[in-house]
Amino acid sequence: MDFSAVNWLAVIAAAVVAWLFGAVWYVALSKPWLAAARLDPATMKRSALPFIVSFVAELVMAFVLALVVGAMTGGEPNPAAGLVFGFVLWLGFVVTTLSVNHRYQGFGWGLTAIDAGHWLGVLLIMGALIGWFGATAG
Repeated sequence: MDFSAVNWLAVIAAAVVAWLFGAVWYVALSKPWLAAARLDPATMKRSALPFIVSFVAELVMAFVLALVVGAMTGGEPNPAAGLVFGFVLWLGFVVTTLSVNHRYQGFGWGLTAIDAGHWLGVLLIMGALIGWFGATAG
C-alpha cells in the first residue's frame, strides 16, 4: 500500500471537521443520549481524555478512509466517491458493530440510532472532504 499518495491535509481537515460535527451532534442530542446511555451528568467524571481519544480515532479513521477512497478510485478521489465509500463503510462496519455491542450491553435502539447517526455524519463528512481535496500534489 502506497502511503505517500495520502493527502495529509485532507486527512487532518476531515478529522477536525468531523470532530467538530461530533461536538455539535452530541450537544444537540445530549439529553436523549444521556438517557439512552443511562448516564447521570451529576455523577459523571469530567475528563478531557474522551475528547482526545475521539480526535485521535477520527484521525485514524480519516487516514484509512483516504486509503480506501484512493485505492478504489485509482488514486483520483472525488467527493461522490468519498460519500459512497463513507456510507458503505459506515453500513458495513460501524452500524453493524454498534448494533451488536449495544445489544450485548443491554442498551436500547435509541442509543444505537444516536451513535450511528453521529458516525454516519462523520464518515460522510470525511469522505466528502477527502474526495474534495483529491490526491496529493506530489
